[in-house]
Amino acid sequence: MGVVDSVEKKAVMEAYSYVCKDPENNLTKILDVLEKFDVSGSVTKQAETFRRVMEDKDSNWRKLILSFFTDVDDGIRDKILENIIVNGTLLGSKTQNAARKKYGCNVPWTILMDPTSACNLHCTGCWAAEYGNKLNLTYDEMNSIVKQGKELGVYVYLFSGGEPTVRKDDLIRLCDEHPDCEFQPFTNGTLIDEKFADEILRVKNFFPAISVEGDEAATDSRRGKGTFARAMNAMKLLKERKIPFGVSNCYTSANYKSIGSEEYFDQMVSWGAKYAWFFTYIPVGLDAVPDLIAKPDQRKYMYDRLREFRKSKPLLTIDFWNDGEYINGCIAGGRYFLHINANGDFEPCGFIHYADHNLHKDTLLSALQGPMFMAYHNGQPFNDNMLRPCPLLDNPQALRKMVDESGAKSTDVAAPEDVHELTSKTEEAAKDWAEVADPLWARDGGAIRKAREEAAAKAGKKPRQNPR
Repeated sequence: MGVVDSVEKKAVMEAYSYVCKDPENNLTKILDVLEKFDVSGSVTKQAETFRRVMEDKDSNWRKLILSFFTDVDDGIRDKILENIIVNGTLLGSKTQNAARKKYGCNVPWTILMDPTSACNLHCTGCWAAEYGNKLNLTYDEMNSIVKQGKELGVYVYLFSGGEPTVRKDDLIRLCDEHPDCEFQPFTNGTLIDEKFADEILRVKNFFPAISVEGDEAATDSRRGKGTFARAMNAMKLLKERKIPFGVSNCYTSANYKSIGSEEYFDQMVSWGAKYAWFFTYIPVGLDAVPDLIAKPDQRKYMYDRLREFRKSKPLLTIDFWNDGEYINGCIAGGRYFLHINANGDFEPCGFIHYADHNLHKDTLLSALQGPMFMAYHNGQPFNDNMLRPCPLLDNPQALRKMVDESGAKSTDVAAPEDVHELTSKTEEAAKDWAEVADPLWARDGGAIRKAREEAAAKAGKKPRQNPR
């Protein structure tokens, strides 16, 4: 970190100390400092909205933000600000942008890794259970990726699998080794016990997203009897220690109404969750069940429900497929994130199992500059309709083209899958969704673009254009 960065970080942390003395009245003060040093505009474009919601005493967002000062451990809250806002966004974005310009490729904001292919569950339609305990990244390999990532400005790391907490000791070791980074596993929660929860509290920079399928019946039906109860116990242990956590939800044609219900959103808030990821089912792997793909009306249902509840529930929600309007389409292929599987393959996404580079012989930067990732870089966004962002689920012809032209190979060790065979499973779903998404974007897209332009104009910045 350079001298200028150190000065900026010190100023932000001093402003934060002032905020902590009286969060209800002082919270917006930190924005003045953040905006002053916000070269990328990532903070500035949200500042006006932040100020507005903090002035509204009844705002759900105000309630969520202030809850971090009442039910989150002080040290953990400090680390979230330092590692995600300051290191990962304010300072990290400058390094990322410089690297993008220097190397002519995508550079991610976060990296998703699979420490292991092992999992203690066997969920219906999940490819991870096919692999068993066959593949593992060593601690040194994961540590090397974090070191390489930090050189490019990446300070936020996610873990999937398999079940990442099978490797809980190594994950905690990474937290100790890199206190300037934030780590988050997508976990079924069943391996979070008292001892592990105490370790999470000690390191301060590890916050889990616990996967459930909605209610107990839906979760146990897909994940196995008793899984829901064990996940609830994990949440209880975390909440008791004031450790923030999220909920990871996969909506399918079978459970979308339950996951999209107001009762379920209220339930997540009552559990103590601060944020929730929403994924739609993708038919990847030998045991894939295409019938579980959400139908167009079901996907639109989730689109509408999340936007409705964002106005009323104190819960940060991210819909991996339906939020393309906010981030200009697909974020994979290193644009905002990439995936490294337990065999070391650099994949564009956790759902796109094709690669032309592997960490056993290649660096992170060389993978980003490789044919597959450059195909993403040159092709994004894959559709002018931001509600059709995905090259697999929404634009299967785009994925076929990138894999064919890059020469990337299937990384599925259980049953290598030809990209044409894979995309044949989503071809019909893509066409059906287009019939719903195109008029939806025609209705909402103009208003979204206008709001973005107005916010950028007030911030004195040019609005971001869709990258090509």
